[in-house]
Amino acid sequence: MSEIHEVLIIGSGPAGYTAALYAGRAGLKPVVLAGHQPGGQLMITTDVENYPGYPDGVMGPAMMDDFRKQAERFGAIVLQQHVNEVDFSDAPYTVKTVSGETHRSRTVIVATGASAKWIGLKAEELLGGRGVSACATCDGFFFRGKNVIVVGGGDTAMEEATYLTRHAEKVYVVHRRDTLRASKIMQERAFKNPKIEFIWNTALSDIKDVEAGKVTGVVLRDVNTGAEREMAIDGVFVAIGHEPNTQVFADWLDRDDLGYIVVHDGTKTKIPGIFACGDATDRIYRQAVTAAGTGCMAAIDAERWLEAQE
Repeated sequence: MSEIHEVLIIGSGPAGYTAALYAGRAGLKPVVLAGHQPGGQLMITTDVENYPGYPDGVMGPAMMDDFRKQAERFGAIVLQQHVNEVDFSDAPYTVKTVSGETHRSRTVIVATGASAKWIGLKAEELLGGRGVSACATCDGFFFRGKNVIVVGGGDTAMEEATYLTRHAEKVYVVHRRDTLRASKIMQERAFKNPKIEFIWNTALSDIKDVEAGKVTGVVLRDVNTGAEREMAIDGVFVAIGHEPNTQVFADWLDRDDLGYIVVHDGTKTKIPGIFACGDATDRIYRQAVTAAGTGCMAAIDAERWLEAQE
């Protein structure tokens, strides 16, 4: 029979590592299952300038390395394992990984985050952090005085476009339809902004220039005629939504209509001893600092729950 952990943390972004830090300082010897992308979305983010404590900015991977080291300093054990099955029917709860390991724990903290939805272009991957982004509040600052496009037509796209006007000279919204899906108030806000221009019935076919290592332009396709044209641009923001990484918990935890885990009284789920934090629960803010804050909350909630059981 495998060892029974006090705290098992699934996920290793800002939320997961912060939960590990707090649980470690509480003497709970937390085990972190880091997942396929240890460090979460910040591992594909270059400069992070909006996280407190880094006055000169920091590279996303370097920041997550700091988080991991600090958690390990207080006894957290970080394992490069990805969870593909859970059994929350009875405590101690069972978590299984792709590589065949089984973990059992008295409490579980879900910190699996969310992933930005992408169009599917190879250039998105190759130019990520080099002019291609899915987070205006993270990267908008780097496009001061430049021209950018936002791809999408929902609330996320309107929020991104409106925010980017604080920094960019011009923001083009590229949408494959001739009407928006965004809420009325978000549409009106965007339509009234003189810096925002809409390019209707158009899809993004490609992003240039991979060879140059930065975004220099895009290829746009008219969805009605199929005609393509090139457009010079400095940045591309893909804003077609985020998808929480919560599918593995679908049979056990309540989720909202978009798949985010529903929590109450802080980070509690409907199952006693199971807690959730970070972007797996957050459909609004999706920032490293807010994720870290809820990671702290989850660890404290787990510690108090364990104390109550005794």
